[in-house]
Amino acid sequence: MRNDILNLMVQNGLEDDCYVEMLDYTIDLFESQGLGADYYGYHNINHELEVTYVSLLAVKQDKVQLTDENIKYIFVAALFHDFDPQKSVDKPHEESVIKFISSDKKLRQLINSINIDLEIIKVLILKTTYPWSGEIKKTAEAQIKQCFQNSDLTRNNQQYQQHIMEMGGYLTVVDRISGYALGDFSKAMEMAKMNAHALAWRPALIVRSAVAYFEELLNKETDMSKAILKVLPKEMRKNFFDTVLSFMRIRQQEISIQADYAYENLKLVPTIECMTTREDLNFIKTLYEIFLELPTPLQFKKESFEKSIRDPKIIINTLRLNNKNGEIVGFVKGGALEKYKLREEIRDENYGLENTIFLEPLALKMGYWGLKGGSEMRHMFIMQAYSMKYKYMTSFALRDVIKARIDRERAEFVTQFDPERWDYYRIKI
Repeated sequence: MRNDILNLMVQNGLEDDCYVEMLDYTIDLFESQGLGADYYGYHNINHELEVTYVSLLAVKQDKVQLTDENIKYIFVAALFHDFDPQKSVDKPHEESVIKFISSDKKLRQLINSINIDLEIIKVLILKTTYPWSGEIKKTAEAQIKQCFQNSDLTRNNQQYQQHIMEMGGYLTVVDRISGYALGDFSKAMEMAKMNAHALAWRPALIVRSAVAYFEELLNKETDMSKAILKVLPKEMRKNFFDTVLSFMRIRQQEISIQADYAYENLKLVPTIECMTTREDLNFIKTLYEIFLELPTPLQFKKESFEKSIRDPKIIINTLRLNNKNGEIVGFVKGGALEKYKLREEIRDENYGLENTIFLEPLALKMGYWGLKGGSEMRHMFIMQAYSMKYKYMTSFALRDVIKARIDRERAEFVTQFDPERWDYYRIKI
């Protein structure tokens, strides 16, 4: 992506060394703050570079006239619009971004070297605030008003202020389109899972939220979306609309499943699987496909998945449709804590005592979250663990879910993680 951006920079008159230095400085900053490509959240360096790339690729759209001077501002704002190194949640806090770009000496030096106004950069970044509604919008607008007042270029120039807001509108739509135009649906779904995981959303919200996101974009930002998509390469336009349609189709399937469940046309049956079934290759393949739908950080024992299914010391329960021989739509799996390598931040006092079973994150097909099948499998797992003389069970779950279990199951936090708020907890069996 860096080389692609460099090519577009040359085409748009940004070939001076200071622009290249700014690009590389951005990449180094994200990597050094743990927000590089390995960070499992939507707002990592990949997103920042994708937005920068598309913002330069689509400058010739006909909705907002962008001069060479404007393009400088778009480039810098795109590079830093989501850089929030102290984030407590994945979604960047625009005030933190503004604070950083105002105080970082190296960045100020680079901005001064290309002779652009930092206050205008702040306005463009503030305009990318999402959602642009309610109190969040009011706060951003108040800050934007102050930035305009602070700038000699904009203080008494309403026409220029309006143009900058239009530039911000352009960057906002690029921000929301770029990642979904630069890959197929599998990439889009991974982005959605990353966003959900990093924002501590329940899995049932992934597709529902994606559909709402695209509907809002195409309904409220119709003209700008059309203008940007029109100038993007055909393959990128296809990627974007294929993704939108795919999410909508999956949402329809989810609604159909929920309706069948509500009308009692569909039953979810937790099932203890025997070893004969667990040796079957088709059974293993089915579970693995469901397993791959989990966010990457929740895929434990991926390399030895087949071996773990065949291990008699590992507990496996499935969720089947209508009866114990029905289609498998989910499963739970787990074994002795000592069999797992967990995050290095975790210090479990029971590790090595062989008294704790670890429950891997529940795995369900899209559409079956939120119907209580996962909860029933989990309770069945706990009963089996009790019969195997384990004293404790540990697992990962959303922070709010664990809090709800403190009174009901005597759950306790062992280690908490931010920004994702997907925490490690323990219950006494």
